Amino acid sequence: MLYVINGEDIPNSLEKRMAARPEHLKRIQVLQEVGRLILAGPYPSIDSQDPGSAGFSGSLIVAEFESLEAAQAWADADPYVSSGVYRKVTVKPFKKVLPA
Repeated sequence: MLYVINGEDIPNSLEKRMAARPEHLKRIQVLQEVGRLILAGPYPSIDSQDPGSAGFSGSLIVAEFESLEAAQAWADADPYVSSGVYRKVTVKPFKKVLPA
């Protein structure tokens, strides 16, 4: 089943985010390599593809996991969690309808 992982950043997270980003991306790339990643990316803090020093307010990952518990465990082990980038992470089941 698909799950949405929504991470909300702490204020002024950019420095911590950049430091943890390589390890964060490695984990997401593994999901992609095994065909379980639907989409992933950050929320710019301002209306711009490249927010510069304004940074990001969080991230979204949609991926396939065996269960809600497995998705939550994967999210809990993310480097953005352990390094203090995220102040809150929500994991929910997701039903993709479109595009088919």
